[in-house]
Amino acid sequence: MNSSTIAAIATPIGCGGIGIIKISGPNALSIAAHIFRKSGFKQEWLDTANNFSFKTHRLYHGHIIDPENGLVLDEVVLAVMKAPCSYTREDVVEIQAHSGYAVLSAILLLVLKQGVKPAEPGEFTKRAYINGRIDLTQAEAVIDIINARTDKALEIATSQIKGDMKVRVEAIRGVLVNIMTKVSAAIEFSDDVGKTIDADSAIEELQGGVVARLKELIEQYDNAHVLRDGVNLVIVGQPNVGKSSLMNSLIKKDRAIVTCVPGTTRDLIEETLNIHGIPVIITDTAGLHKTDDPVEVIGIKKTYEHTSGCDLVLFMVDASCPLTSEDIAIFEKINNKKTILVINKSDLVDEKFAMNIPSHWADVPQVTISARYNRGIETLKDLVAKTVLSGQGIDIADKIIPNLRHKIALDKSLESVSLSIEGFQAEVPFELIAIDVQGSIDSLGEITGVAAREEVLDKIFSSFCIGK
Repeated sequence: MNSSTIAAIATPIGCGGIGIIKISGPNALSIAAHIFRKSGFKQEWLDTANNFSFKTHRLYHGHIIDPENGLVLDEVVLAVMKAPCSYTREDVVEIQAHSGYAVLSAILLLVLKQGVKPAEPGEFTKRAYINGRIDLTQAEAVIDIINARTDKALEIATSQIKGDMKVRVEAIRGVLVNIMTKVSAAIEFSDDVGKTIDADSAIEELQGGVVARLKELIEQYDNAHVLRDGVNLVIVGQPNVGKSSLMNSLIKKDRAIVTCVPGTTRDLIEETLNIHGIPVIITDTAGLHKTDDPVEVIGIKKTYEHTSGCDLVLFMVDASCPLTSEDIAIFEKINNKKTILVINKSDLVDEKFAMNIPSHWADVPQVTISARYNRGIETLKDLVAKTVLSGQGIDIADKIIPNLRHKIALDKSLESVSLSIEGFQAEVPFELIAIDVQGSIDSLGEITGVAAREEVLDKIFSSFCIGK
């Protein structure tokens, strides 16, 4: 348990029905008793607040009062949760006041005056982790739930907060611990090695119970992490090929200005949308062409800079015009990125139309659309989903999808266990095999937090909002 008591506003600042100040720590109840007056209190009770005893998991209606001057700050509902049955496994009090910057700030300031420390970002969840209520994967799931932008992302985060990722990792770790026990016994009782461990049996156990399962989780990240993390999609092409019209069609509103005048878009325009459960940040960009206009030059430079860091490029060309040298030049600059060729303005050509595409573009996925009349848009969405999911389709049944931190640890664990298998096969000393097996165990411990370093914890929890 932590010795300090912390507090923070746990809801977004703004006008609304409810705003919550959360207090956690050993002094949470006494501080609440000092500033809270239950409905029906008598004037003579103002100086005897401690005569009121809170019961756990109860709601109390009353007022927050400054004990120094008797000033009533707000009418509130107090939620009391005594340790260990609380979010942090400490005594927790939530003051449910009216939402508004002035009133919430006044109540928080009054709480802090009682010797309470302002909570750091993610400190409530960090205490829940430190006090053993959740593991590190569940702690990370909290921020994933808050940041979820699609139903699929929410499903993945909910699965993780229930501990599904922890169960999967601990099962793999259990196999490794079992092997480590046998290897340690072989080292300790070297005269009885033959009775202690069978190398072929150990290899089989490691390959089936560890290697195969690790590869499965790594593959899940590679194929489907975009369902949680999202994808940055950029539309590029020459001026007036319909980039802004496509963006407006995808987000179903007039976000970008559309005119017949080439070069209307001169800056980056971003919007978010949901494509088959995948969170997408889509960016409309300046038309790419040769120009002396200083504003357009800046816009074109920003387009290429933004494209270099994106996950997927929609390269748009005009079906009603033959490909030009500038189209070819644009493609050459983006062909190192995952790309979809979008042939727009199909409404201006006949049904048997076929664009003359260079042979070295043959492997690039392509779709023909009319952004103006919303033709082919659903086909484009299907192709986007298929492309970013590495061709796995859009139905990912397994909701246990590691994040990047998990994936790095899984890779390290796989590397170590593979070395231990090679060690068994080469009949190297068990002391060397033990190092690799323990390395694989420790890497998995980084995922759940069993072996996580302090700087890793600080980085994870610093990404949380204050009050969570």
